[in-house]
Amino acid sequence: MKANHLLLAATLACAIAAPIETLAKDDGMVQQMTPPAIRLPNEGALPPFDGAAEWLNSPPLTAAGLRGRVVLVDFWTYTCINWRRTLPYVRAWAEKYKAQGLVVIGVHSPEFEFEKNADNVRQAAKDMRIDYPIAIDSDHAIWGAFNNEYWPALYFIDAQGHIRHHQFGEGEYGQSEKIIQQLLAETGTGGISHGLVSVDARGAEAAPDWSSLKSPENYVGYERTENFEPPGGAVRGKRHVYTAPARLNLNHWSLSGDWTMDKGATLLNKANGRIVYRFHARDLHLVMGPRARGTSVRFRVLIDGQPPGAAHGIDVDERGNGTVTEQRMYQLIRQPKPIVDRQFEIEFLDSGVEAFSFTFG
Repeated sequence: MKANHLLLAATLACAIAAPIETLAKDDGMVQQMTPPAIRLPNEGALPPFDGAAEWLNSPPLTAAGLRGRVVLVDFWTYTCINWRRTLPYVRAWAEKYKAQGLVVIGVHSPEFEFEKNADNVRQAAKDMRIDYPIAIDSDHAIWGAFNNEYWPALYFIDAQGHIRHHQFGEGEYGQSEKIIQQLLAETGTGGISHGLVSVDARGAEAAPDWSSLKSPENYVGYERTENFEPPGGAVRGKRHVYTAPARLNLNHWSLSGDWTMDKGATLLNKANGRIVYRFHARDLHLVMGPRARGTSVRFRVLIDGQPPGAAHGIDVDERGNGTVTEQRMYQLIRQPKPIVDRQFEIEFLDSGVEAFSFTFG
């Protein structure tokens, strides 16, 4: 499957995440009982990991070498907010069931070009406290071997090397953990608790506010963006001075200043360029970074024309000030209730920033 088809399919995972998360709210009730065995089909053999460019936190692992162990394979890419919100559970399962023989493998299959850089993945794994094995899948070879189409995607493999279950998108954490417990029990391992992990997810890892979420993910490059509405429209692949309208419709966005809009990202050519976005969500994130490695770009965030105050995200102070230092996802807004339509604005005080996508929560 071609890369652009993979990315389109992965975007669809966001669409199925909300109803799945709603089901996950029942986890507390499920935790009070020992459920009957879940009927799990055989979905085929665990594919090889031969396509990994390198491994982090582990020597190379093989399907044959993992025989006899229960394995959880987690497809991720470090700027994906949907995956990021599953990470507290995956980390907790890796720690809780390690002694019982569970092996968690994170397969990092990138969405953006900069995510193919193993040093970037290594730094992200360190920042996110991921210490289980990671296969760097920069060419999507393992992704293709699994016929995977989603971030996040979990595959549950039994001790005989058979895929017994999969979970696409966020949610159903209680069921996922019960399946881990069941597969471990099938190996004859004793002492497995039927309780479920409890996570204290904070920052970008916190569960979204589905009831208030009315803004979908949107890309900033011209190939996949939607609702871009400066006067005159987009000028593709060329420098252009844009002027943003005074007011935008919900989920529409615009630019102001000297920008170059490329297929996958938009580059600021001169200081004091702005991105304006009208959204409806508790959280707003922007995947961005300096084009030149080792440089930084200062920025200032406003919401409805004012500093964010208590609505600031973890990468911004109350006055709206922040600095782009690396290519990653930045949480810029986390607002208290009530959640209504708001106009977001980010002004970059230096040139050289590339913006890739907006996500919400």
